[in-house]
Amino acid sequence: MGVTMVTLLIQAATTWAMTGIIWFVQLVQYPSFAQVDSASFPAFHTHHANSISLIVAPLMIAEAISGLAFLWAPLRVQTPSQIWLGIGLIAFIWTSTFLLQVPAHSQLASGFDERSWRMLVRSNWLRTIAWSARAGLVTYWLHQTLDAGTRMGV
Repeated sequence: MGVTMVTLLIQAATTWAMTGIIWFVQLVQYPSFAQVDSASFPAFHTHHANSISLIVAPLMIAEAISGLAFLWAPLRVQTPSQIWLGIGLIAFIWTSTFLLQVPAHSQLASGFDERSWRMLVRSNWLRTIAWSARAGLVTYWLHQTLDAGTRMGV
């Protein structure tokens, strides 16, 4: 198995893992914030932030590194514009995370604030849509690569 195939598998695994996580967070976790009583909320939020970071940080870093790796070792099925689209979506997700979601979480760390919570839920749709688009793109690359291998008798 070549380096590009390993890179593709890392892309597929990390992107699909993050896509599943972001949909869970969007539809289950973030809405549940409003159900926690105000006395318990700071501890609840601290647990959420610490726990989710342990899961998503390594995935996001691996996704970004493997996405950038395609600049040096592209798949035969990738066009330069597809590679840059993938990297652009990663950049968009990271920008949204650090400019929108992290500040909202910082405000929520001291206690539930409905305005911050609503902003968090609304703005997180940006990441949810972007990761879903990445999942489609990476799945396309995986399909095209496997299909090309089948045609070549691999």
